[in-house]
Amino acid sequence: MAWRDSRRNRGRLLLFISSIILGIAALVAINSFSENLQRDIDREAKTLLGADLMLEGTAVATDSMNQLMDSIGGERAQVVSFASMASFPKAGGGTRLSFIKAQEGDYPFYGNIMTEPENAWKTFQSGKKALIDKSLMIQYKLEPGDSVKVGNVTFEIEGQVNAAPGSSGFTSSIAPVVIIPKAYLDETGLMKTGSRVEYQHYFKLPEDTDMVALTDAIEPTLRAFSYRWTTVEERKENVAEAFDNLANFLNLIGFIALLLGCIGVASAVHIYIKDKLATVAILRTLGASGRQAFWIYLIQIIIMGLIGAAIGAMIGSILQLAIPMVLADFLPLQNVSAEVSPTAILQGVLTGLGIAVLFALLPLLAIRKTSPLRTLRASYEEPDKKRDPLAWLVYLSIFLFMLSFSWFQTGGGIQAIAFPLAIFAAFLLLAGVAQLVIWLVKKFFPRNWSYVWRQGIANLYRPNNQTLILIVSIGLGTSLISTLFFVQDLLLNQVEVSGSGSMPNMILFDIQNEQKEAVAELTSSYDLPLIQQVPIVTVRVANVNGVSKTENRKDSLSEVSNWVYRREFRCTYRDTLIESETIIEGEWTGEKKEDGTIYVSLAEDVADNMNAYIGMPITFNVQGAMIETEVGSIRKIDWKRMQTNFFVVFPKGVLEKAPQFHVVVSRVEDPELSAKFQQTLVNQFPNVMAMDLSTVLQSVDNILTKVSFVIRFMALFSILTGLMVLISSVVLSKYQRIRESVLLRTLGASGKQILNINALEYFLLGALASLTGILLSFIGAWLLAKFTFKIPFEPNLLPPLLVFIGITLLTVFIGVVNSRGILNTPPLEVLRKEVG
Repeated sequence: MAWRDSRRNRGRLLLFISSIILGIAALVAINSFSENLQRDIDREAKTLLGADLMLEGTAVATDSMNQLMDSIGGERAQVVSFASMASFPKAGGGTRLSFIKAQEGDYPFYGNIMTEPENAWKTFQSGKKALIDKSLMIQYKLEPGDSVKVGNVTFEIEGQVNAAPGSSGFTSSIAPVVIIPKAYLDETGLMKTGSRVEYQHYFKLPEDTDMVALTDAIEPTLRAFSYRWTTVEERKENVAEAFDNLANFLNLIGFIALLLGCIGVASAVHIYIKDKLATVAILRTLGASGRQAFWIYLIQIIIMGLIGAAIGAMIGSILQLAIPMVLADFLPLQNVSAEVSPTAILQGVLTGLGIAVLFALLPLLAIRKTSPLRTLRASYEEPDKKRDPLAWLVYLSIFLFMLSFSWFQTGGGIQAIAFPLAIFAAFLLLAGVAQLVIWLVKKFFPRNWSYVWRQGIANLYRPNNQTLILIVSIGLGTSLISTLFFVQDLLLNQVEVSGSGSMPNMILFDIQNEQKEAVAELTSSYDLPLIQQVPIVTVRVANVNGVSKTENRKDSLSEVSNWVYRREFRCTYRDTLIESETIIEGEWTGEKKEDGTIYVSLAEDVADNMNAYIGMPITFNVQGAMIETEVGSIRKIDWKRMQTNFFVVFPKGVLEKAPQFHVVVSRVEDPELSAKFQQTLVNQFPNVMAMDLSTVLQSVDNILTKVSFVIRFMALFSILTGLMVLISSVVLSKYQRIRESVLLRTLGASGKQILNINALEYFLLGALASLTGILLSFIGAWLLAKFTFKIPFEPNLLPPLLVFIGITLLTVFIGVVNSRGILNTPPLEVLRKEVG
C-alpha cells in the first residue's frame, strides 16, 4: 500500500528529501576531509617539523649549549630568523618588511621546501643567493636571476618559495619570507642590539633514538638557557590541536545545515500528511487500523529518507575534493589526500535516515487518531485532544539524537552541550519572532485596506500558513552571512580608524643609539613629524614578590603565570603617560625617588598574570644587572591605537645607561612619499625597520578576505539548505493553496488578483524571514564587537540590505512561479471534493 500510494506523490516526496540532502552532503564532506587530514598529519608528521628535534631560543648558543647540542649527535642544521626590510633594485628600490631566515645545513631533513625552479632550495646555499616568497615575486614582478637586498648584502634570487614545512598561507600575508645562506648573515649588518632574533637548531636523529629519554636528559640545561624544545610528536599534537578549532567550525556549519534540514523534513511531512488525511480516513472506513495507516506513510518516509541520505552522501564524497582547496591557506600540509571515507558515508546515511524518521514522527502521529468521519465532510476537524503521550517520547528522542550527534562531532566536553543549546536558543528566538508576527497581524489586521492586501496579509496567520517555517529556516541562514559581513567590516573599519586623522601611521624600529639623531634628521628632511622618539630596553623578570622562576615552577598553587619569567619584555622609561594609557590603580610616578625607590607601571594584562598589587616588589634582570622595583601603578591600555604601548614602563633616571635601541613614531600622508622615505631609510640604515600602517591594513584585509571566503563557502551549505526548505515548503503548500485560490475564483476573484495575493504573501514572508535573520545578526555582531573584539559597533548596512533584497525577491519569484499552476486548476475539481 505504501508503494501504491506513493506512485502519484513521488514528486512531492522528492521535495521532502531535498531538505536533508545538502545537510548530509556537508556532514559527509566535512567528516571525510577531517579523517583524511588527520591521517595525513599522522603519515607526514615529520615533514611538519622537517626534523626529529628542534631547539629554539632568543639568544646565541653559549659554549655550554653548543656542547650539549654536539652531544645529541645526528645531522644538524641551523636557521636564524628575524624581521627586517628587504629591497628590490628591479622595482626601483621598492621595500617590504619581510621575515628573514638565514639557513645553514640541509634543512628540512624530511619533506622539502616547494620552490620554482624545483631544486632551488637545494642550490641556493652555493653563493650569495636567496629564495623569496611567491607573494614578493608577484608584487614586484620578479624572476629568478633578479636581486634582493637584505641589509648590506645583495643576493641573487635563486627561486620562489611556494610552501615550506609546517607553514600556512597566512605567513606571506603578514611578512613574506626571504631565505638566505647563514654564511652571509654577519655581512648584512642586521644583528644589532635589541633585534628580535630566533635561533633554531634542527636535528635528524637515528630511528632508534628514545626521544622521551633524550628530552628528559637535556631539559634542565635548556631551561637554564631559556631554550625550548619541540619533537615530531609535540608538533603533531600542536597541529592537531590547532585543527580542532577549524574542525569545530566546520562541524558547526554541518550542524546548522542539518538542523535546517530537520525543519524542512518536519514541515514537508506536516503538509504532506495533512493533505493525505482524507485518504487515511477512507482507509479507516475500509477497515484499516490507525497503526496500519501510520506504518504505510512511515515506510514511505523511511525509503525516501534513505534515498535522500544516499544522494547526500554521494554529493558529499565529491564535495570533499574541493574543501582542501578552499582551506589551503589554513592547512599546515602541502597536500591533503582525497580518499572517500566509508565511515563518513555510513555515518551520513544513518544520520539522514534518523533525521527523516525522527522529525517525521510528530506529524505522522496524527494519522493514528484520524476519524473515518473525514470521508463524509471535507471540512471535518478533529476534536481538541490532549497531546499524545508518544509525542513527548519523540521530543525526548530528538533531543537525545541531537545531543549525541553534537557529542560525536565535537569530541565531547562542555562544547558538545553548548553547541546545540546555542543553536536551539537562536531557533527559539526566530520562532518567537514568527509567533509574534502572527499575533500582531491577527490583532491589528488592516480591515480597511484593499481586497488584495487583506487577503495577502491574512495568509500569514490562516491555517496552513508558512510564517513560522520560513522565518526560522531562511532567517537562520541569512543571519550567518549577515553576521559575517558585519564583523568583517567592523574589524577593517577599526584598523582604518586607527590610521585616520592625525593618528601615527609610520613606526621605525631597531634604531641604534649612534643612529638616533641621524634617523630623526632624515625623518624631518621629508617633512614628517617626530610624534614620538622612544627608547626601548630589553629586560627579564628575575623574581616576583621574592619568588624566583624555579620556585614558581615548583609551586603548583602559585597564581603567577610561568610565562612572566620566560618572556623577554621590551620596556621604556619616561615621565609622562601617553594618550592610549589610563591609570586604573595606584599613582603614576615618572621619576626615580630621592630615596632610591623605583616605582614601575604595569599594564593590567601583565599585572593580572603576575597577580600584582600596588607596592609589590619585582626584580628585573636588565641584561645582567639586577634592579629592585615596586609596583607603583597599573595602566589600562588601548592596544588598538597606533602607539608604542608597553607592558612595563620605568621612570626616568634608571635605564638611561642600559643597552638599548630606539623607535620613532611619525605620520605620512602620501604613499609615494612613504615609498621614497623607506627606500632612502633602508639605503642609509639597513638595520632599521619601517612599518607603514597602509601595509598592515592591506595584510589585515588580505587575512579577513581569506577567512570570510572560507566562512561564506561553508555557510553556503546552510543557506542552500534554507533555500531548499523554502522551495519545498512553497511548492508543497501549492496543494494547500489550491482550495483557497479556487474558492476565491468561484467567488469572482480574477486570476490577476489571485496572483497578486500570492505574490504579496510571499513578499511578506520573504521580507519577514530575511529581516528577522538580519536583526538576529545585528544582535550577534553587537555581542561579538562588545565582548569579544571590544570595539565600537558601527555596522555597514549595505551588505545586509543586498541580502534582504535578494532573499525577498527569490521568495516572491518561487511563490509566483508556483502559483501559476494553481490558476490552471478548474474550480469544479475542488467544489466536487468539497460537497462530495
